Amino acid sequence: MKMVFATGNSGKLREASEILGGGFELVTPAQMGIHEEIPETGTTLRANSQQKADYIWEHCHTDCFADDTGLEVDSLGGAPGVHTARYAGEEKSFDKNMDKLLDELSRKEMEASMMKSMGIAPKKNLRKARFKSVVTLIIDGQRHFFNGILEGSIARTKSGKGGFGYDPVFIADDYPAVTLAEITEEQKNSISHRGKALRAMAEFLKGVSAPVKA
Repeated sequence: MKMVFATGNSGKLREASEILGGGFELVTPAQMGIHEEIPETGTTLRANSQQKADYIWEHCHTDCFADDTGLEVDSLGGAPGVHTARYAGEEKSFDKNMDKLLDELSRKEMEASMMKSMGIAPKKNLRKARFKSVVTLIIDGQRHFFNGILEGSIARTKSGKGGFGYDPVFIADDYPAVTLAEITEEQKNSISHRGKALRAMAEFLKGVSAPVKA
């Protein structure tokens, strides 16, 4: 099945291709002649995901899907959230995004230490975090939504060379001794937020394409 995946991120494209398997042929917006940056002006992950999928459908009128992913840190009030990709600025540098995140959490821990010295009990586990993904699929002009969540925490330093995005600072509960950048792609795909959403989408598409029994 051929579909347009609304991304220019080679890591996301590779990950999605591996998760969905050989029954799907994924093409990029650029391969369909769309070279401009697709707008993401929503205030929620679902809104951004839908906006990107709608954009592809309106321009190509072909089956497509888009995802939007956010990193939520409890002690930061759910930030970076919808601003995950641009946390440190519009240039979308994940190195700078991670640096900002680590600095903010270090300050939170210093504040907590000062509160503790004053006899005020600090909040527990200031580094608790999760990734959330929302995938919007448009098939035959109809929208369908799929969600995935990966629980974990933020490391104190970057570690690992694999993956992409915030992987070098995210420790999944499933692999508590290493970051996502230190596990294999197969291991990451088996637990990832995007993987869960995409597998749900793939199961849905199997049902759509299955022959109707007489």
